[in-house]
Amino acid sequence: MMEIVDFLKNPEKYRKLGARIPKGILLVGPSGVGKTLLAKAIAGEANVPFYSVAGSEFMEMLVGVGSSRVRDLFDVARNNQPSLIFVDEIDAIGRQRGMGIGGGHDEREQTLNQILIEMDGFDTRTDVIVLAATNRPDMLDPALIRPGRFDRTITVMLPDLKDREAIIKIHMREKPIAEDVKIEQMARKTVGFSGADIENMMNEAAILAARAGKTKIE
Repeated sequence: MMEIVDFLKNPEKYRKLGARIPKGILLVGPSGVGKTLLAKAIAGEANVPFYSVAGSEFMEMLVGVGSSRVRDLFDVARNNQPSLIFVDEIDAIGRQRGMGIGGGHDEREQTLNQILIEMDGFDTRTDVIVLAATNRPDMLDPALIRPGRFDRTITVMLPDLKDREAIIKIHMREKPIAEDVKIEQMARKTVGFSGADIENMMNEAAILAARAGKTKIE
């Protein structure tokens, strides 16, 4: 992650050695593990503009609007570089082409083609990095992950025991918790939970406590 931050903070350092800064990086992992938060954290640490869009949003647009929205998004990012573009749920538009209901020319494929055109248009002086999140990398069009496009992958794993403890502590901060509640015990009982799952669990516990007329979460 710090490598991406350094790319955005110090692009000249890499250019002087003839290195090509990656154009696109895939964040792969189950839903709820924090891929969006991670992308925001990278932009925040690098102190660069953050432009975010969900792949599913393009599918709700009128024909031709999706590719136009992509052009506008990349234009804004280029005009404010160094910057970071984040495309969540890229599998919504990045599935292998030729599988759409409208054959090879449906709105999804036009939008995907426009993303590829924009990324191919990056030159060595373009300081824009595109992060894209997916939980189905197997469905992505091979053209997306070829060298010079999304040619790097970062796997975002489910939180381990220590991570779950930290996440639980975060969501306990503004909640009245009973003294006998043990964070480590809760963490051990939430194996396989994502950060979003833990957040939801803590919220449900607060709701149940309120419904039961309690003043603390047990």
